[in-house]
Amino acid sequence: MYDFKFDIDRYVYMGVGSWLYALLNKQGLWALAEYRFSRWVLTEVRIPLVGKFLKLIGLLWHKLVEITTGIDLPKHSKIGKGLYIGHFGGIIVSPAVEIGEYCNLSHDVTIGVGGRGEKSGVPKIGNRVFIGPGARIFGAIQIGDDVAIGANAVVTKDIPDRAVVVGIPAQIVNFNGSAEYVNYRDRPTDATSNRSEHTTVSTIDNGKL
Repeated sequence: MYDFKFDIDRYVYMGVGSWLYALLNKQGLWALAEYRFSRWVLTEVRIPLVGKFLKLIGLLWHKLVEITTGIDLPKHSKIGKGLYIGHFGGIIVSPAVEIGEYCNLSHDVTIGVGGRGEKSGVPKIGNRVFIGPGARIFGAIQIGDDVAIGANAVVTKDIPDRAVVVGIPAQIVNFNGSAEYVNYRDRPTDATSNRSEHTTVSTIDNGKL
């Protein structure tokens, strides 16, 4: 539950209003509140009867959030602090997925199982990753830190730190990173610190990075 205060603060920092306004009006925070609660029950509550009761509350709460927001954040996923969900709807995360700190999830994003046999698995996503609308990320792959994934990209291979990827299948177009899109309190203000010396500046235009 400690991480939830960082989730709320990202919304406040992004200018949506006070923490109370954000909590009452942002569906992404509704989903995060349920996830943080259910994750806390799963990992911290050790009294069997209390745990069973709280798990039942979490199960009902999860289903309510899933129906009303279209966001599925399973309690078995490992999600770092400061997650920002800009718009609700169509966000599906597999239970075994790992997501780092201060990431952005846009609407209509799926992060799930891919591959066959020994190659079957789910993604592990680094810190400060921006995931654009409609993106699909599948398989036992590693997404590095400070990566930006463009709208409708389909990612099925490892992505190195600071890469910007677009397309189907996703291809690296530069190493400008995600600094211009992932903002949070106390982050270094120099966005250029997140770029390669030999790349051009990326922009968002018509849903593409």
